[in-house]
Amino acid sequence: MTQQLLQLYKMGRTRLSNQFPNIQENDLVKKLHPNSNSIGFLLRHISEVENLFAKNVFGLDVRVKAFTIGKGIHDSGKFTLLEEELKALSDSAATLEQAILMQKEEDWEKSITTAEFGTVTKTEALARIVSHTAYHAGQIGLILKYAA
Repeated sequence: MTQQLLQLYKMGRTRLSNQFPNIQENDLVKKLHPNSNSIGFLLRHISEVENLFAKNVFGLDVRVKAFTIGKGIHDSGKFTLLEEELKALSDSAATLEQAILMQKEEDWEKSITTAEFGTVTKTEALARIVSHTAYHAGQIGLILKYAA
């Protein structure tokens, strides 16, 4: 089960990673609306949430600095270095994969409780991170397509 769920995560994440070759550094500041988030902010947000999942859902001992999560947080335009954001995403994917692989077969049906989405099984939580990444990958795709 663990290997199958890892493959599910990896496949779901291709909605994001398949866009990497199309993103240029000058794209990181692009937004669809002045009050929306930029591509750079969204990339950083995805990496932070993946790290938080590895820590809070799957129990991996990882230090997380969150600049894009929390009440009152807004895009300040500081995530503008493509190499840095892609490295953060590569690292967070590796961290989350490690956390998934730490799970025993019986762990997947264990319940966890978080402030963000209540009490769910670890399997359900994995669905949450896959859909979270795909959701923001869709936003990034729209920004790439339509932002000036």
